[in-house]
Amino acid sequence: VPSAPRSSAAGMSVVEHVREMAAAGLHSNVRLLSGLLLTMSGNNPELFSPSQKYQLLVYHADSLFHDKEYRNAVSKYTMALQQKKALSKTSKVRPSTGNAASTPQSQCLPSEIEVKYKMAECYTMLKQDKDAIAILDGIPSRQRTPKINMMLANLYKKAGQERSSVTSYKEVLRQCPLALDAILGLLSLSVKGAEVASMTINIIQSIPNLDWLSVWIKAYAFVHTGDNTRAINTICSLEKKSLLRDNVDLLGSLADLYFRAGDNKNSILKFEQAQMLDPYLIKGMDVYGYLLAREGRLEDVENLGCRLFNISDQHAEPWVVSGCHSFYSKRYSRALYLGAKAIQLNSNSVQALLLKGAALRNMGRVQEAIIHFREAIRLAPCRLDCYEGLIECYLASSSIREAMVMANNVYKTLGANAQTLTLLATVCLEDPVTQEKAKTLLDKALTQRPDYIKAVVKKAELLSREQKYEDGIALLRNALANQSDCVLHRILGDFLVAVNEYQEAMDQYSIALSLDPNDQKSLEGMQKMEKEESPTDATQEEDVDDMEGSGEEGDLEGSDSEAAQWADQEQWFGMQ
Repeated sequence: VPSAPRSSAAGMSVVEHVREMAAAGLHSNVRLLSGLLLTMSGNNPELFSPSQKYQLLVYHADSLFHDKEYRNAVSKYTMALQQKKALSKTSKVRPSTGNAASTPQSQCLPSEIEVKYKMAECYTMLKQDKDAIAILDGIPSRQRTPKINMMLANLYKKAGQERSSVTSYKEVLRQCPLALDAILGLLSLSVKGAEVASMTINIIQSIPNLDWLSVWIKAYAFVHTGDNTRAINTICSLEKKSLLRDNVDLLGSLADLYFRAGDNKNSILKFEQAQMLDPYLIKGMDVYGYLLAREGRLEDVENLGCRLFNISDQHAEPWVVSGCHSFYSKRYSRALYLGAKAIQLNSNSVQALLLKGAALRNMGRVQEAIIHFREAIRLAPCRLDCYEGLIECYLASSSIREAMVMANNVYKTLGANAQTLTLLATVCLEDPVTQEKAKTLLDKALTQRPDYIKAVVKKAELLSREQKYEDGIALLRNALANQSDCVLHRILGDFLVAVNEYQEAMDQYSIALSLDPNDQKSLEGMQKMEKEESPTDATQEEDVDDMEGSGEEGDLEGSDSEAAQWADQEQWFGMQ
C-alpha cells in the first residue's frame, strides 16, 4: 500500500476500493480490508484524511451489521459519527478552496442519516428500543426519510406513545401515499377510516385499477374497531372482485376474522385455501395450528410445525404451533418453553403470549399467567380469546368479582354478540346468585347464533345442574344437526346415560373419540359404561387403561420431567 493513499488521476485510492466492494456486496472482504486499514490509521493518524476515516468506519460497521454483530456495529457507527463531527468542524473553519476534488469527495460520503438509521436497527435487534427512539428522535423532522418515520412510528406504538406514533405514520403517508402498512398502523391506533382514506384519495383517483383501495381501508377500519361481521362482509366483497381473487393476504385476514368471530370451521377452510395458494405462508399459521390442536388433530399440528420449521425457525409461528401440540398433549412445561422461545423471536406475537399464559395457568402459576394475558389484551384489544384467558385465570384463583368486572367491560366495549354474552354467562354460572342471569344471557346468545358451540356447552351445563336431561338432549341434537363437534357428542353421551339410553350414549362417545382420539372424558364415559355392563371384565379394563396411558402420543412427547431437561439443553423441538 502506498504511504499516502490519496486519490491520484492514475488510479483509485484504497478507500475507494473499499467503497466499491461495499457497493458490490462483498461484505466479508470489506470487513477484513477495512479492519486492517483502520489499524494502520490508528498507528499513523496522518495516513488517511478525516473523511476517509469516516468512510472506513462506516463501511466496517456495515460489514459487522451484515454479520449480525450488532453491538460491535453500534460502537463503530458511534465512532464514525464522532469522526463526522470533527470533519464538519474542520470544513467550517477551512472553507473549500475551490478545489474540484473536494466536491465529489463530499458527494460520495455515506449519509449521516443512514448511519443513524442503521444504529437504530442495531438497537432494535438488541431490544434496546429506547436507544433506537433516542437516535432517530435526534434527526430533525425535515431530514427524516420515509423509512425513518416508519421505524419511529412502530417504535412509538410499541412504547405506548400513541400521539407521536400517529404523527409519524401520517408523515410516511404524506411522503408515500400507498404505504399500506402505515395505513394499518393508523387504523390500529383508532384513527378514523374516513380520515385515513382522505390521505390517499388523490392517488386513488389518479391511478387506474386502484378503486379497491378505499374498500380495503374500510375493511381494515372495521377489523380494528372489532366489527368482525362487517369486516368479513367487506373483505368478501373485495375477494369476489376478479382482480383480487385468491389474494393470500385477504384470505389470511378472512381466516383470522372468522376465528375472532368464533366460526372455527370457516376459519380453518380459509387458512387451508391460503396455504394451498402459498405453500411458504407463515403469517397466521400459529392461529391455524391452534385451531387444529383444539379439534384434536394433533398429527396435522405436528406436520404443520415441521413444515414451518423448514420454512423458517426465525419466526414465532413454528414455535407456537409446536407449543400447541405440546399443550394439547398435556406437556405443559414444554409448551411453556416453546411459547417463551416464540416471544423471544417476536414480542408482539399474541398467540405466543396466549400459549405461554395458558401453560402457566395449567401449571398453577396463575399470577404469571395473568401478566401474559394482560399483555395480549394490550396488543389485541379486539380479540375475545385474550379476555377469555384472563377471565379463566380469575376464576381459577376464585376472583369472581374481578372476572365479573372484566366480563362486563368486554360486553360493553365489544358489544352484545353471542360471544360476549356467553363469556358473561360463563362468569355468572360460577356464582349461585347469578344463575338466572346466566340462563337469560345464554338464551339471548343462542337466539343470535343457535350453532355457537361455547353457548351450547354452557347451556347444557346449566340444564345438567337442573337435571333437565330431556331439554339438554333436544338442545344438543339441534346443535349437532349442522355440525359435528367432539365436546357436543360427548355431552350428549353423558345426558343419554342419565336417561338410561346406554346404546346410543355409547354411539355418541364413539363419534366423539373418532373426532378427537385424545378426548379423555369420552374415554372415561365409555369405560364407565363398559364396567357397569360387565363387572366381571373389570380386570381386563385395567389393561386397556394402561394401554391408553402409553399411547403413541405419550411416546412421541416424552414426560414433563423430560421436557424440563429439554429446556435446559435448549434442544428445540422441530429443529433437526
